[in-house]
Amino acid sequence: MELALIDAIGPFFRGYHKRRINWSKIPFDHLCTSGPEYEPQWRTIRTDLETFARKAASFGYNAVSLDDIAHLSDHPWFEPEVRARNAVFRQEFRSLFAILRDHKLRIYLTADFVTTSAAVDVRLRGRAAAATAWFQEVVTACLEDFPEIEGIILRIGEADGYDVKDPLRSRLILRTAREVNQMLRVLLPIFEARDRRLVFRTWTVGAYLIGDLIWHRGRLARALRGIQSRHFILSMKYGESDFFRYLPLNRHFFRLDLQKIIELQARREYEGAGEYPSFIGWDCERYVRELAGARGVVGLSVWCQTGGWHAFRRLAFLESEAVWIDLNAAVALRIIKNRDSVEEAVAFFFGTHNASAAIELLRLAEVAILDILYIEEFAREELFFRRVRIPPLLHVYWDSIFINQSVRRLLLHFVRDPEEAIRSGEAAFTLFDRMIALASQLGVPEDDLRFMRDTFALILLARRFYLLSPEGALDEEITRAKKAYKARWPRSLRQRYRIRLDLETDRFNRRTLNWLLGLVVRRHRGYRHVLDRLFTLNILSWIYFLLRNRHQKALPKFLRKTAMGIDSLFR
Repeated sequence: MELALIDAIGPFFRGYHKRRINWSKIPFDHLCTSGPEYEPQWRTIRTDLETFARKAASFGYNAVSLDDIAHLSDHPWFEPEVRARNAVFRQEFRSLFAILRDHKLRIYLTADFVTTSAAVDVRLRGRAAAATAWFQEVVTACLEDFPEIEGIILRIGEADGYDVKDPLRSRLILRTAREVNQMLRVLLPIFEARDRRLVFRTWTVGAYLIGDLIWHRGRLARALRGIQSRHFILSMKYGESDFFRYLPLNRHFFRLDLQKIIELQARREYEGAGEYPSFIGWDCERYVRELAGARGVVGLSVWCQTGGWHAFRRLAFLESEAVWIDLNAAVALRIIKNRDSVEEAVAFFFGTHNASAAIELLRLAEVAILDILYIEEFAREELFFRRVRIPPLLHVYWDSIFINQSVRRLLLHFVRDPEEAIRSGEAAFTLFDRMIALASQLGVPEDDLRFMRDTFALILLARRFYLLSPEGALDEEITRAKKAYKARWPRSLRQRYRIRLDLETDRFNRRTLNWLLGLVVRRHRGYRHVLDRLFTLNILSWIYFLLRNRHQKALPKFLRKTAMGIDSLFR
């Protein structure tokens, strides 16, 4: 385990007051390049990065990632105003790199293939070969200009969300495994000649033919054909979907004889984003045991700030309230790199005298997450739609709880024992009194456990709505509970889920729904010859875009305007 990488973007979010934040990368449009706020803002960033670097190094991390190549580029094709803005970023980042180097932390920059401006788009005209040649120039210049950079982390399967208004925006341009392979063959010699590293991420959101790269054996093999270099590292999330529970370890770790790192998330974007304990220690122990049979695993990459679109805003390593994020970041490293047990890693973080109480609290919190936040029977299903594995958590997503008929119809189709799902959740809920008492004993924020309790109580009410027969009294109880929740956890506390409530009577024919789900959802990875290759991957895409253009507002704004939008699933 030679590479212990952690993202260091937290310092750039100070004073960023948007109601709902895109945590996928540094908000460059928030950073000043002139004016009275310029120097104070960057002075704060430097101070925070110093704090972050000191703590990360003390935990044992030896490398950090920052965003991104495009904003540190001075390519002549960029507009003059973009180059002028980038010149300021280049100057300021040199100071930030010096801070990281002082703490003996190696520096990796992220890059999306491909990030462009309007002027560059006119020249590239959407051609993958032209984009590769241009990107080759950008990467070469960046590595020459910044010898402090040890490597680049390349993402090709997701681009900037709809909310990004920066003049530099990324978009997906590679569509096939062959195009990915050609791009890698062009880029890799740049890194080999300069003794740097190219870290290639397999993460995708399902768009185009390479949308299944994260799980499809043949697709990844074709994308990496002939790629074999000590300067190349494959970076993979632990599962075949995003950072969720109930996912087996990605099989790609055992198939390819390449250098690999495993991606983990300390600030769990689908599990409260650090607002309550969502411990990953026991998962990490399992990964260590299973990865013993994999060749070439050389490290880990921990996302402690990156990920998600939500209002939760605790900053890892910079605030005492971020204790649950810091805990995961510390424990993941000690278990995977140092081979500590969970008990040893928790004792390192909380102290030996507090280890027993901390272990008990974390174990109880994990039961609550597995049995209340998730519905186990649904979460254990292996379901695929088009090129993506369906997440094991759909009714709670980022900072939203969905209580509506669409979610109800979906869960009713897959959950065959609703009474057991309700019983297990309600049994887990009885653990919160003990958890709050343990939090008091440990000196960690008791309100975090109260917030978790109140949120999970609402999720349990929603579960009854999802899985039981329609009942007017339950609808009224949910409405009252939502109102009480909003009063108890107002937006001013920056700690609250959005309750997206729609209790209208279900008029959808259940038999028709079952037929449709059987048509488009499969229970195995491989594609069905007719249903998928002909219909789901092709005809269904045409139908979707035809109907979307005619009835665009029929889709909820959450699906249309968050991240890359649902359109990416049908490309």
